[in-house]
Amino acid sequence: MPIMRRRPRNSSLRFQSFVSSEDITKKKPEKGLLTALRNSGGRNAYGRITIRHREGGAARKYRIIDFARQERNVSGVLLAVEYDPNRNVRIGLIGYENGARRYILLPRELSIGDTIIAAERVDAKVGNCLPLENIPVGFIVHNVGIRPESAGVFARSAGTSVEIVGKNDAHVSLKMPSGEIRMVSKRCWATIGTLGNADYKNITWGKAGRTRYRGFRPSVRGMAKNPVDHPHGGGEGRSKSGSHPSTPWGKGCKGTRTRHRRKNSSLIVKRRK
Repeated sequence: MPIMRRRPRNSSLRFQSFVSSEDITKKKPEKGLLTALRNSGGRNAYGRITIRHREGGAARKYRIIDFARQERNVSGVLLAVEYDPNRNVRIGLIGYENGARRYILLPRELSIGDTIIAAERVDAKVGNCLPLENIPVGFIVHNVGIRPESAGVFARSAGTSVEIVGKNDAHVSLKMPSGEIRMVSKRCWATIGTLGNADYKNITWGKAGRTRYRGFRPSVRGMAKNPVDHPHGGGEGRSKSGSHPSTPWGKGCKGTRTRHRRKNSSLIVKRRK
């Protein structure tokens, strides 16, 4: 899908770009696969802001995606390609032989009318879902589960994929999009192929309004604040006072390791950095 540019009728359109929607075949979503989406504004269950600079945005409904591929041993056909306002990858409407309809993340090279299936032993072709132990080494997969029989959590954004680089008796080694190599259980399920809409990362938003439509509020630099509000604030001129980059609460950032050592850290073979 190519990157399209607007005719520069004004300043905000001069550098604005977007991904072509010529691949979308269905405008209205499936009613049975919609649910309400409440905007939390970055607040948790106690009403406290845990993610800053989040509020507002365009109203939208949530499309229920079948990350776990629950329709097992039943073949389905790709009926339509749709736009999902909640993610940067296209979604595909699958019609199964038993009458069920589900949304899945749309991989590249999957076209209208193609047949897919989720089962223990099927051909490792694009769109099919099967356990990692039955996928040959070197294959590219996406929507990979982290525990046996769980829904996929790895490689779910536009243009991403995971490479199977090795196997042993109980685990499969995966190379993540970040470069990290980690092991997961060989009973975890994954879908063959690379996700489409890879040109999404080349979009130029062009104006602040498009960012606000997505639910992002403006942020203020720490150096522009007072010392009481940020460690970088204050001073006679632009200065961080020789300190390392930090958050408003004094914790290190921009290179400082903040990842907690957990039980599954032993499954990480090679770190991102």
